[in-house]
This record gives sequence, C-alpha cells and structure tokens, in this order.
Amino acid sequence: MRAARLIKMVLLLQSRPSMTAAELARELEVSERTITRDAQALSEAGVPVYADRGRAGGYRLVGGYRTRLTGLARSEAEALFLSGVPGALREMGLEDTASAARLKVSAALLPSLRDASRTAAQRFHLDAPAWFSEPETPELLPAVADAVWDDRPIVARYRRGEAEVERALEPYGLVLKAGVWYLCARVPEAGSFRVYRIDRFTAVDLDEERFRRDDGFDLPGFWEERAEEFARSILRAEVVVRLSPDGARRLPYVLDPTSAKEALDAPGAPDTRGWVTVTLPVESEEVAHTQLTALGPEVEILAPAALRRRFAQDAARLAALYG
Repeated sequence: MRAARLIKMVLLLQSRPSMTAAELARELEVSERTITRDAQALSEAGVPVYADRGRAGGYRLVGGYRTRLTGLARSEAEALFLSGVPGALREMGLEDTASAARLKVSAALLPSLRDASRTAAQRFHLDAPAWFSEPETPELLPAVADAVWDDRPIVARYRRGEAEVERALEPYGLVLKAGVWYLCARVPEAGSFRVYRIDRFTAVDLDEERFRRDDGFDLPGFWEERAEEFARSILRAEVVVRLSPDGARRLPYVLDPTSAKEALDAPGAPDTRGWVTVTLPVESEEVAHTQLTALGPEVEILAPAALRRRFAQDAARLAALYG
C-alpha cells in the first residue's frame, strides 16, 4: 500500500511544478504528517524531492528527475478510453484505474501539455441518464464488468416476467442507454448474440476460464442493429391521420423520428389546404392517443374508428371546458 502511494506521489510531483503538503494529502487521502514522512522516505531512496519552506512552499522534484514508472498497464489503458464518462467508470468499479492512467499520462507529457486533460474535461462532458429520472446502478454491474474485461463466461440468473431463468453467457460488451445498463452476450448453447438488462440480473457467477472472443464482433454495429429491431418490433399497430403543414413538421418530435420520416416521405398529394394523409406505425392505440394529442388541432384521426371517437370526445370536453 505504501509503495503504491510513494509511486503516485512521485508521479504527481512529476506532472506539476510543485504541490503543497495539503494538496498531496488530499490527492493521496492521507494526513500532511504522512506526506512529510513519505517525502523523507523518497529522498532517502534517491528521489530528489525538495521541500520549499514558507507559506507558499511545497514539494517539487529537482534536477529534471523523470521516473520510468509511467508505462500504462493494460487495464489502465483500456480505462483511459472511458475517462470522459466518469459516472459510468464509477458504476463499473473502474474509477481508480482510470485515475491512475490519467496520472501516468500527465506525468509523461511535456510541461506545456500537462493541462490537456483539464482543458478537455472543461470542453466535453457526457451526461448519459435521461432527464427527470434518477438512475440506479445495478448491484451486479461491477461483477458483469469484470467478466466483460477479462473475457470470462458467467452463469446469470435474471427475471423474465414472473419467473427467474438461468443462462450461461459469454459477455462481450456493455452499453449504457439513457441511464440503463445492458449486456451484449453470446449464448453458447444457441450460438447467437442477445441483449440483457443488467438490472434484471439476480445473481452472477464468474467462471475462472476465459472464453475465446470472436474478433469479428462489432459492439457499436451490433447495438445499432438490435436497437433498430427493437424500435420496429414494438410498433404493432397503425393509424391513418391527416396532418396540417405544421403538424407534419412537428410529427418527428412526438413519434419515433425514423418511423415519422418514412411515413412523411411517402404521403399522397396535399389537399387544397396543404394537409396530407399518412399511415403511421404505432405501439398501440393507447400510446398513439397520448403521442398524437400533442399535435392538438394540427392532426385529424381518420382510422381506426375507436381512436377517432376518442379524439372527438377529447375535443368535446375541451370545447366545454374553454367555452
């Protein structure tokens, strides 16, 4: 533990002109007295740590000293590519690994470039969760993340409806979508890839042996394909509507944008008022009612008849309410 702290202290001093005892203590999560003892230990070991006295004093390395301990471990290098997603790193249990990687990179850079990580962080930040929702970290996410990084098979129990199912999986990748974590995994017995919500896992057991990864698997491509399939699979009903020019413009904001665009790309000729008739794929009549209500008087429901009657009842109630 102390050896690792001493190495980190050297890297910190190598990446900055100087640091006060308070700053080092805060970074290393120890007391200032411990920092004093560690600085003395480094000096006795031949590391030229110099202490500047006074209120503006601190610790610094002298003589252009450069440690050779800046090589990245594999896990640190992998975590570095995720360092722009601090929340995701924290949830996967990789925050400390990424911190060590960033520190090593900073120590290896020229002095003029050492603020690159800070300036980049002030110019890009990824906030993955959706608005108006409080994301919850799945309890088993760190275990699943370990399996993904190490290519280790797992036996997972997960909720499917009212029952629990057990499945042997080869975990290939993790996806964070709107605050929800998903596992993309190969099912050996089926020979196919599937997607699982990690918050539905109730137990995960990791195998000690590693599986042979398919080098042809493309996680972004696989996710894009499955996400599109899912979006289309839930659109099981159709409604026929007339849209005003303003209603057609606003349609992609209230329905699935891809489905709305496809419907608008193949409408009939506009009538004399510029209204067009289109057929829209929807999840259900109930969902269509909620979505299309947002268009107000810019949409007229033509079919199905039950949905048209529902909108007529809404219009009557609004007229009575507002006179």
